[in-house]
Amino acid sequence: MVPFLRILGIETSCDETAAAVVERDAEGHSNVLSDVVLSQLDEHSAYGGVVPEIAARAHVEALDELIEEALARANVSLNDVDAIAATSGPGLIGGLLVGLMTGKAIARAAGKPLYAINHLEGHALTARLTDGLSFPYLMLLVSGGHTQLILVRGVGQYERWGTTIDDALGEAFDKTAKLLGLPYPGGPAVERMAQDGNPDRFDFPRPLVGEARLDFSFSGLKTAVRQAAQDIAPLSDQDVADISASFQKAVSRTLKDRIGRGLQRFKTEFPTTGEKAALVVAGGVAANLELRGTLQALCDKNGFRFVAPPLRLCTDNAVMIAWAGLERMATGAAPDALDVQPRSRWPLDSNAETLIGFGKRGAKA
Repeated sequence: MVPFLRILGIETSCDETAAAVVERDAEGHSNVLSDVVLSQLDEHSAYGGVVPEIAARAHVEALDELIEEALARANVSLNDVDAIAATSGPGLIGGLLVGLMTGKAIARAAGKPLYAINHLEGHALTARLTDGLSFPYLMLLVSGGHTQLILVRGVGQYERWGTTIDDALGEAFDKTAKLLGLPYPGGPAVERMAQDGNPDRFDFPRPLVGEARLDFSFSGLKTAVRQAAQDIAPLSDQDVADISASFQKAVSRTLKDRIGRGLQRFKTEFPTTGEKAALVVAGGVAANLELRGTLQALCDKNGFRFVAPPLRLCTDNAVMIAWAGLERMATGAAPDALDVQPRSRWPLDSNAETLIGFGKRGAKA
């Protein structure tokens, strides 16, 4: 039987500095003792996006204090934790270096094992912490850097069924917001404007809809939005609202087609799983209420359970990193050596082929 375990998690892959202490008992139940996140939104908002150098410096300035705060809130010391888990990739290399080097130093000084965690695995396993899901299940990861449909077979066992061939969905939201003159981050700004807009005014394209492959593309949609805005410039507030609503509708219909085909494939490959099949959504874009509604209705129609962890655990956080470390420990996985290196790109499915899109950039992870 797996013993009771407690772990300190560290997350610094992008523009949130985070630390957490999480427990896992012998039956696999979780207990989050502390969850501390410091956002860098104010530092980056003036630039309309994350500036890697600023992010790395902010992690250096804040991480030590956040770790101390996480331990204090959990009412434990380093002696009371069984291991250290730190994000090792994918992400901005400067931020990854800060978090992983800090994790290494703590592990060495305290004599604790170190687990270098794939940030995407943290997202993939969070639903087991929050909802106790059993394997297998599908995960849709939608964020500023990733748009992927992944089959989660088990800890360390992932199959990428679909990925973006160009822009990630969160990136498309941010770029659309920027060309419409909306503030950063773009996703919430576009969603707010869309509430007062006409979603049928502009007939934007639904990239790859109808194709058997399960990949995503948002570059052409983004281009169509730019052309529409240029054609009617200067834009009134109602124009911005209508473009936002039409863009969001196109995204929603695209996901409905792409994910609907994924659910059908899952039912074909796993006709009986012992419990109701589940679709998990994770990443910052998962906060969008229209997209959540579309996915919920899609799951209801296909007999799937729709699982969306609390928003604070969908965006970047250290709880998911700690939990991924606990899941690895529970399988008996060996810790990582202290010479482990950070990786700016680190696919969950190492066998998946790199896709080349319109910008001649491979899949981001």
